[in-house]
Amino acid sequence: MSYAIISIGGKQYRVREGERLLVDRLDAEDGKTFAPTVLLVGGDGEPQLSPKDVAVTARVVGQQRGPKIRIGKYRQRTGFRRHTGFRAALTQIEIESIGATKARVAKPKAAEATTEEQPKAAAKPKAAPKPKAAAQPKPKPAAKKESKEDEG
Repeated sequence: MSYAIISIGGKQYRVREGERLLVDRLDAEDGKTFAPTVLLVGGDGEPQLSPKDVAVTARVVGQQRGPKIRIGKYRQRTGFRRHTGFRAALTQIEIESIGATKARVAKPKAAEATTEEQPKAAAKPKAAPKPKAAAQPKPKPAAKKESKEDEG
């Protein structure tokens, strides 16, 4: 696979193996590896949309701050001037590998987790529903009768 499109922090990036890129701040320590969501893999023949058997491995290189952006507000003839600044908190990551993973390894773990959860759910008895009081309909107010004297 020569490239992949991954999703990190709600943004999409086109990456290759060995590439370094800056993304929005991730809550991860330096040197930690993680697997971002793979949206597309391509380069060798037909591209694959959201492949289940391909994983991208990325490593956190370090935390950085972006360049300072100065923001100024001005309204003419009033003396209104406001200045503020902003520096983005960024994380530099390096793409270590784009390749196939074993889908068989994930299935047994999921099967074990479901078998462990079933006895726990079965052991907890459900409470009997409370009987509701019979609802008595409220009497409707009598309709006003019109007399012939009112019309004339």
